[in-house]
Amino acid sequence: MSASRFSFTLPTTVLLSAISLLAVAVSLRPALAGEFTVTDGKADMEISEVSRIYLDGKLVSEFRLDDATRHKTVRIPTPLGRVDHTYTLCGEITIRTADGRTETHEVSSNGILHNPDGHHFYAFGSYGFKDFFLLDPQAPQVAERLPGRGEVCSAPIS
Repeated sequence: MSASRFSFTLPTTVLLSAISLLAVAVSLRPALAGEFTVTDGKADMEISEVSRIYLDGKLVSEFRLDDATRHKTVRIPTPLGRVDHTYTLCGEITIRTADGRTETHEVSSNGILHNPDGHHFYAFGSYGFKDFFLLDPQAPQVAERLPGRGEVCSAPIS
């Protein structure tokens, strides 16, 4: 009788162990609450742009724009349990000036997104490509700009 009980118990034990491991693995991934979108576009005087979006201090997306790729839209998931999220935009924008010279501007900014789920933001540049921020034109109060440069920004090595 003990051999019969053992053969039934072993598969059950293996199955329960597998379920336990799966539950641990799933709980290690952050639960996602929702998402928002961001569109970035290349201005006519831009030659190229490389920009990065950080959400709550973590890199979530990168844009590489040029004449072949003039705009890009990305979906950004938000973690469960938070309504407000900090964001940082970093980038290098290369422009051609009116007199034909080429200039590269490093841009960065910080901000707070208030309940961004379901919103569509645009990455805007201002002050001669020296300021960079997110804005939802339909709900401008959702994105709050903070003064100063983005703390997590650094120029790419390559």
